[in-house]
Amino acid sequence: MKKYLVISAVGEDRPGIVNELSRSILEGGCNVEDSRMTVLGGEFALVLMISGSWNAIGKMEAMVPALGKKLDLTIVARPTDERAARPGMVPYTVDVVSIDQPGIVHKVAEFFSSRGINIEDLSTQTYPAAHTGTPMFSLNITVSVPADLHIGRLRDEFTDFCDELNVDASLEPARS
Repeated sequence: MKKYLVISAVGEDRPGIVNELSRSILEGGCNVEDSRMTVLGGEFALVLMISGSWNAIGKMEAMVPALGKKLDLTIVARPTDERAARPGMVPYTVDVVSIDQPGIVHKVAEFFSSRGINIEDLSTQTYPAAHTGTPMFSLNITVSVPADLHIGRLRDEFTDFCDELNVDASLEPARS
């Protein structure tokens, strides 16, 4: 029976981190099931879920402190279960672009949370606008919308909400 471990790590960015970490996971008899990795400022950050036998996961969990020291990363590991199927939920993709302003992530998260809609994945980015250099903000989210929720009404409410925030946005069915 497969067991699962979620590992998060942060440390100064440098070449080879993914190579060294993935080698340790492979040599430990585990497999990377799902992962997110990025560089934020000068820091490398990752969250990943690995799977393996009970014994392999136990060994990986036990070697986290030494692995963190070896790779010069702050690493935290936590056992988890395989994600349960969520029947009656439909994935949608949300894209928001605007001039950068504080609070956009919170306001968008509050919009969906207040409607019982779960955020499954979220990424943001700031960048200078072409030609003007104006600070811009981009937000991409995958949400799980209850199948019994009236999508036309949700789309109208979201459009009104985005107009009030003065942001451009879309809410579309997610493509697999």
